[in-house]
Amino acid sequence: MRCVVTAGPTYEELDQVRRLTNFSTGTLGCGLADYLAAKGHEVELLVGYYATCGLPALAQRRQVFTTTADLRRRLEALGSPDARAVFHAAAVSDFMFGKIWSRTGAGELREVQAAKISTRAEGLLAELKPTPKIIRQLRGWFPKGLLTGWKYEVEGDRAQAVARGEEQMRECALDACVVNGRAYGAGYGLLRREAGATHLADAQELFAALESIARG
Repeated sequence: MRCVVTAGPTYEELDQVRRLTNFSTGTLGCGLADYLAAKGHEVELLVGYYATCGLPALAQRRQVFTTTADLRRRLEALGSPDARAVFHAAAVSDFMFGKIWSRTGAGELREVQAAKISTRAEGLLAELKPTPKIIRQLRGWFPKGLLTGWKYEVEGDRAQAVARGEEQMRECALDACVVNGRAYGAGYGLLRREAGATHLADAQELFAALESIARG
């Protein structure tokens, strides 16, 4: 079956030398891509420029994405009713930079625009704007594919993390969602519509479960 996997972080530019990104190595998504390819599936991997886990050896095709907008363009270009499964494990930045200001000696704010913002300013104020939610657009690009999202949660408890994953599934028309992070605890929760949550102890159990539901 044809699978699309995203892995690793996007980044957003402050200026031409500084960037905002996420704490993501891409390990889980790249591991899933290798697992699926080893099972004989046709895998298209989209991996973040700043993924540090090393590229997997088995995915037949790879693309490297940079910003959230770049990842969006690449996914839209891959969109097709023929894609059997999309596993969206990328850590997409929730924010991008808007305007940047410095404060004058009189206390006034002055907008800063530069290829490299000077570090001589006593302080800067940066506006953070939300990035477009790629996950909400996946169903339009892959109308017949099994869509799986990821929900990494660090606050609250397991029940709250699962509830946020269920909310993501409803809002984004997903078929499944993987929940992990400090709030969930050790292992992974695999949520499916009308099937509740299944706990999986490690990544290999998760990969096997994801392949199984994609096969149908």
